Amino acid sequence: MRFLMPFREKEEARLEACRLALLEGANRQALSRRLGISRSTLYKWKSRYEAAGESGLVERSRRPHRSPHRTDGELEAAVLAVRREHPAWGGRKIAAVLRRRGMRAPAPSTITEILKRHGEAMTAAGQRPWQRFEHAEPNALWQMDFKGHVAFGGGRLHPLTIVDDHSRFSVSLRAADNERRQTVQDALQEAFERYGLPQLVLSDNGAPWGDSGQRDLTGLGVWLIEHGVALWHSPPCHPQSHGKNERFNRTLKLELLDRHSFDSLLHAQQAFDRWQYIYNHERPHDALGLAVPADRYRPSRRRFNPFVEPFDYGSQAMLRRVDVIGRFGFANRSWKASKALRGRQIALKPTAIDGVFDVVFRHVTLKTIDLHR
Repeated sequence: MRFLMPFREKEEARLEACRLALLEGANRQALSRRLGISRSTLYKWKSRYEAAGESGLVERSRRPHRSPHRTDGELEAAVLAVRREHPAWGGRKIAAVLRRRGMRAPAPSTITEILKRHGEAMTAAGQRPWQRFEHAEPNALWQMDFKGHVAFGGGRLHPLTIVDDHSRFSVSLRAADNERRQTVQDALQEAFERYGLPQLVLSDNGAPWGDSGQRDLTGLGVWLIEHGVALWHSPPCHPQSHGKNERFNRTLKLELLDRHSFDSLLHAQQAFDRWQYIYNHERPHDALGLAVPADRYRPSRRRFNPFVEPFDYGSQAMLRRVDVIGRFGFANRSWKASKALRGRQIALKPTAIDGVFDVVFRHVTLKTIDLHR
């Protein structure tokens, strides 16, 4: 008959097997077959039982007496030091940071084991891979959004985030107490003065960016156009268009907002500034091959001018001025432009189709009108 308890896991089974094997005239080969083990295993436990009695049947650790490849104490301390500085970073980011500091970095899996040994292991966040698209150069597109709102000692904190699409570089991280146009415009102007002008800024459709999905201009959009920057609205209910900014906001929440509280806007902005520097210059980014955003970002060659320069529409354009209700006259009819363009000059340019005209504000085509309709 076979032993009912697993031989490899139960000391009682090993003890009985050894006693049977030591009986006078015992057929040990037949006994090993009955037990479902090899003869070498039976002889190993028999030898240990004869040498140490029942204590020899206890499972021994398989850890080698020497571990020549084990991470040395100094490097292990460096791993833990980076983790204490950045509690949300895992093995790959810590390894990249150590390499950037000129140290010999162990494999990410080794770093993970170090973290586990010291009770610092992270649970997976359940992320799924994204199909990534990025513009080929810095400043081709900036993505901007508000990261919801956070309660703090002085009321509500509304983090405003602006990220370069190509490099993931954070060009602005503003601790704001509202989501109004002037707040956004001030942050953009500060970023323009520091980094130059992007070609395009991407936002969603809500205030202050757009007109709730109606694709109408807002005061912020007009201001951007007047300074040579196009404003593009992502399709409604399509957050993946803001993939870089959404990812930045999740990182901001995980690494800063969830781990700190603020008693004032000044306190929050100071924390934002410290974290923004780390994000741009020290934190390795998986999508960049563990480079940091500053490795890929370069300021724009297009300088910001706080004054609105006159715009030349060309000799073929017919100029009109938008009235106080956002309309203009053309061909004895009244046409809608946008209330945000009140008092500003627009132009109509003939297309290749007779009676069809493009309505243009500076470098942006607002709409096309057909006189036959």
